Amino acid sequence: MDRTLSSFRLLTFDVIGTLIDFEAGILGYVRPLARGAGLELSQDAILAAFGEAEGEQHKDAPHLPFTQMLAPVYRRMADRLGLPHDGGEADGFRASISDWPAFTDSVEALGRLGRRFRLVALTNADNWALGQMSKTLGDPFDDAVTCEDVGVNKPDPQVFAYCRGRQAVHGFGLADTLHVAQSQYHDIGVAARLGYATCWIERRAGRAGFGATPQPDAVTKPDWHFTSLAQLADAIEQEG
Repeated sequence: MDRTLSSFRLLTFDVIGTLIDFEAGILGYVRPLARGAGLELSQDAILAAFGEAEGEQHKDAPHLPFTQMLAPVYRRMADRLGLPHDGGEADGFRASISDWPAFTDSVEALGRLGRRFRLVALTNADNWALGQMSKTLGDPFDDAVTCEDVGVNKPDPQVFAYCRGRQAVHGFGLADTLHVAQSQYHDIGVAARLGYATCWIERRAGRAGFGATPQPDAVTKPDWHFTSLAQLADAIEQEG
């Protein structure tokens, strides 16, 4: 792309997986349950089961926010992995969102980016869950669009259209916007097709597979590609 990162005015962010380490959150909740049930499950097995279950649940109920999918996703995982699911574990999985950690660079990098750009969360979470995650991130966002607002999840283009309309009221257009995301499945592919400039934060760089994210049909080449949010902030500052 023949332009600089610093020429944008607005950054839209996927939150879960890009800013919040949801794989750590998933493992932190599931591993103790597995041990309590006498199961020896590898990290890869747990994350792959989650990704497969989420993909299935999304097809069955694309209108549900990601965070409201977590209870049925857990039950699907439990069937696959032999996890307990009769004692409130599925509901507890959704409640565990408040304990999901930020990536170690997220808060500091968002602070730097927020001094130069309008920051907007564009997330499949519901409003309650985004509130929890935003608090974890230091409440960095100037605005937010959730699945609960729109009524569908990414990768549905309606999510991006809703966000564009909302930001247009504040004087921001497509040419002003860089979409920053980890997920090829939910974000990078559809954003690129819709004409967005894209920045892929490949949090799983160097690791095989797609972890807890559903596998995309193809990997879309982004306009910018980093393995951390700090690298994006560094690159912008180096431009001056």
